[in-house]
Amino acid sequence: MAKRFFLIVLDSFGVGEEPDAYLWHDEGSNTLGAIRNHPNFNCPNLTRLGLFNIEGVGGGIPHPVASFARMREKSMGKDTTIGHWEIAGIISPDPLPTYPDGFPKEVIEEFERKTGRKVICNKPYSGTEVIKDYGKEHVETGALIVYTSADSVFQIAAHEDVVPVEELYKYCQIARDMLVGKHGVGRVIARPFTGEYPFTRTSNRHDFSLLPPADTMLNLLKNAGYATISVGKIYDIFAGSGVSESNRTTSNTHGMQVTKEMQGRDFEGLCFVNLVDFDMKYGHRNDVAGYAAAATEFDNFLTEFLPAMREDDVLLITADHGCDPATPSTDHSREYTPMLLYGKHVKEGVDLGTRPTFSDISATVLDYFGVKQGTTSGTSFWNEVKA
Repeated sequence: MAKRFFLIVLDSFGVGEEPDAYLWHDEGSNTLGAIRNHPNFNCPNLTRLGLFNIEGVGGGIPHPVASFARMREKSMGKDTTIGHWEIAGIISPDPLPTYPDGFPKEVIEEFERKTGRKVICNKPYSGTEVIKDYGKEHVETGALIVYTSADSVFQIAAHEDVVPVEELYKYCQIARDMLVGKHGVGRVIARPFTGEYPFTRTSNRHDFSLLPPADTMLNLLKNAGYATISVGKIYDIFAGSGVSESNRTTSNTHGMQVTKEMQGRDFEGLCFVNLVDFDMKYGHRNDVAGYAAAATEFDNFLTEFLPAMREDDVLLITADHGCDPATPSTDHSREYTPMLLYGKHVKEGVDLGTRPTFSDISATVLDYFGVKQGTTSGTSFWNEVKA
């Protein structure tokens, strides 16, 4: 039968601070720790797979059915782009640029000149708060709301009645083409909103990412003739590089529906999934109850997904960073991530300890398909877990 590998990233589902968390002022962060005791958290499938058997998590069961590990990020960052690149085999020794005081005058002036619109805000801001504070001015003047965060992002918010979505995307592409070299931010993000004050963000967000600096496992798999199917914002994160099919999603619920549809299709290769609501809707908004409920929704998805896996299917569940909803910060947190590996050809209960880099996942995926690593990083653990 065809080999299929389902790699699901629970965006921001960290499992505790890394040793260097202090460099990012993230001491004490633990995303899973913040939600696991909430009444909305009910995850028997993740428990059975071995989530709580992972080193440093605590509360494991005697006989988990998956192999498991704690993944440490080696790259110098805690953002979506760097985290996913490392999962896919690229370690980033230098952080992407951030702008705690806003973007330099020359960047904003060039952007205004190229778009023909003025810019307002130009500060680090919460995405929901920025439209409350600047939305009226934007609607009255047509000026674009440009803001950033602790991450390497250039975000543009605009009301869909003032700036149609496709026009906003055009402005984002202008910014993406500008922001290279020393100002090469990880992502330019379109943040459309609608309605009356205090306004509501829509599902038409779109990320314009920096092109990965080298081949990833996606390129290697695609070049070897395998399908590389993205679900959610994976296509955006890798700027389309190495992706053979893209499936955009509007929510975790939609992402899981699409993933279930992919499970029913015949293909050979990788289905790479990102479920962004954990991060975007709950982590960044310090919503512990919502985050816990989202984990339960994903666990319910596994109730149908796990029994439907085929003979040569492998499922790997992980994350790209943390975003502890219980800390005062609303930013990403420098955390270890979980790794749960399950399938009919995967041994049960193998404790792989703490892995030194997310890129061991890439190496393992490539090993499963018999594709050489090329210049990608990481050490495969496939031989340790294959049944």
